[in-house]
Amino acid sequence: MTYCVALRLNAGLVFLSDARTNAGIDQISTFRKMSLVERPGDRVIVMMSAGNLAITQAVRQHIAETMESEKGLLAANSMYEVVQCVGDAVRFVHHRDAKALQQFGIDFNCSLIVGGQIGQERCRIFEVYSAGNFIECADEKPYLQIGESKYGKPILDRVIRPETSLGDAAKCALVSMDSTLRSNLSVGLPLDMLVYKTDSLEVTHFSHIDATNGYFDQIHNTWGEKLKEVFSALPNPVWTETSAEEARLVSLRVGNTAETRPTHTIQTLAGQQ
Repeated sequence: MTYCVALRLNAGLVFLSDARTNAGIDQISTFRKMSLVERPGDRVIVMMSAGNLAITQAVRQHIAETMESEKGLLAANSMYEVVQCVGDAVRFVHHRDAKALQQFGIDFNCSLIVGGQIGQERCRIFEVYSAGNFIECADEKPYLQIGESKYGKPILDRVIRPETSLGDAAKCALVSMDSTLRSNLSVGLPLDMLVYKTDSLEVTHFSHIDATNGYFDQIHNTWGEKLKEVFSALPNPVWTETSAEEARLVSLRVGNTAETRPTHTIQTLAGQQ
C-alpha cells in the first residue's frame, strides 16, 4: 500500500509520497512513487502513483518513452494536456495488459496524481483513475490523496486552505503522513517531499526523508505529545439523570413486558442537555 498527497495553494504546490511497497508481510521493499519532469523556465510536472506496482511502472515507462513526441509531456501546452497524456498512457497499458491480468485474477488497479505548472498558466493538480479519466482539485478542497488516505485526511480538512503558506502546508502534509504511518504498517519510510513556488518554473525544495531525518522525528514526537496534552485538557462529560419520560423512550422490551432502566445524558459545557 502507499500514501501520496498533493496540496494546491495560492503560494504553490506541495507533494509528498512514501516509498514502501509490499506483497505480503515478508516481502517489503522500497520503490519511489514520485516522478519529476522539469524544464527550468518552462515547466515543472510532478507525478505520484499508487496501486499495482507493475501497472504503475508500465504507465510511467510509456510516458517516458513518449516524452518528446508531439503528444508527450514536453510538447503539452497546458497541464490539462499533460493529464490527458497520462490518461492516454493508462488506457494504453490497460488495453495491452488488462485481459491477461484478468485471466490470473488480478485487477487493473492504479491511480495517479499529476500536478505542476507550465508557462504562465496557474498551478494545477489532477487525480487520474484506472480508466484514464481524471478530476481536478478545486478551491473548496485544495488537496488530493491516493492510496491509504483515510488516516491522514482529518488534519488536512482542518488546516489546509488556498491561502495556507508553503511552510505550513509542508508541515501539515508531514503530520498527515505521520498519522498514516502510525495507523497503517503498509505505509512506511522513506518519504519524498517536493515543494514548488508559484511561477518559479523550477523545483523550490526537494527532500528525501528517511528514519534519520531529525525534523520528521521531531514532527512525530511533538505531534503525539501535543495531542495527548490537548486531549487531557478537554473536560470530561458531566452526566445527569434523565427524567422518567426520557427513560421511557429508551425502554428495553423483554418478552411482552416493557421495562425501563436508569439512563443518563451528557450536559453541554453550558449546562444544558
